[in-house]
Amino acid sequence: MRQSLVIANWKMHGDQKANEALVVGLLKLLGRQANRGECVLCPPFPYLAQVHELLGDSGVTLGAQDCSHSESGAYTGEVAAAMLADLGCRWVILGHSERRQYHQESDALVAAKLAAAQRASVVPVLCVGETREQREAGEAEQVVESQLRGALADQADLSRVVVAYEPVWAIGTGLTASPEQAQDMHGHIRGILADLDPEQGDKIRLLYGGSVKADNAAALFAQNDIDGALVGGASLDAEAFAAIVGAA
Repeated sequence: MRQSLVIANWKMHGDQKANEALVVGLLKLLGRQANRGECVLCPPFPYLAQVHELLGDSGVTLGAQDCSHSESGAYTGEVAAAMLADLGCRWVILGHSERRQYHQESDALVAAKLAAAQRASVVPVLCVGETREQREAGEAEQVVESQLRGALADQADLSRVVVAYEPVWAIGTGLTASPEQAQDMHGHIRGILADLDPEQGDKIRLLYGGSVKADNAAALFAQNDIDGALVGGASLDAEAFAAIVGAA
C-alpha cells in the first residue's frame, strides 16, 4: 500500500519570524495526530537551513522548490541538487507550472533536472498539468501525457519519483478539480507510468495540487489513485495545513 504524502510549497513567502511561528505551530498540531503519513515542507532557498533546524527530529522532512540541471559550474543564481542534499533536503519540486510559465522551462530541461536530483539522492516531485484553455479544448490528457513522457521516458529509475498533478487553472484560483475529475486524470497518469515502468507504475505516489483546502482534502484523498497533495496557499496556515495532513 502506498503511504500518504503531503507537501507544503511555500512558494515565495516567509521571513525568519513568520517561518518560526508557522513551523512551531504546525509541529504542535501534527504531534497530536496518530499514524500520519509523510509530511514535507518546501520553503524558499534562503530559509532551508532555518526550517531544517526547526524541524529537528520531528519526522517532518525538508524539500526545495527547484534545482539546477547541472551539478556545478558557472550558473549564477542556480542551486545544485547536491547542495540541497548537503542542507538536509530529501525532496525537490520540479516542473511546477510557474517555472514552466515564468522561466520557460521545457520538458527536456525538467528531465535534466530530474536526473540531477536522482544523482544527488534527492526525491524529485514532478509536476504536470494542463491550462484551462487546454482542458476546454479536450487536450488535457494529451498535455499531461506529453509532460510525463518528456520528463520520465529516459530516466533510469522511477522507483523514487513522485508525480503531482496540478491543473494550472486550479492553482491559486480557488477553483478545484472535482474528486471525480482528479481521479480520472490520476488514473490516466497511473496508466502512463505503468507503460513506462511496469514494475514501478503502481507503486509511484501521485499527489493532487490546485487549491487543496481542509474542506476538500478528504474527498480528494478518498480516490483510488490520489495518495496525497502538493499544497500551496493553505500550507502557510498551520491549522489548515495540519487538517489536510490529517485528512490524508
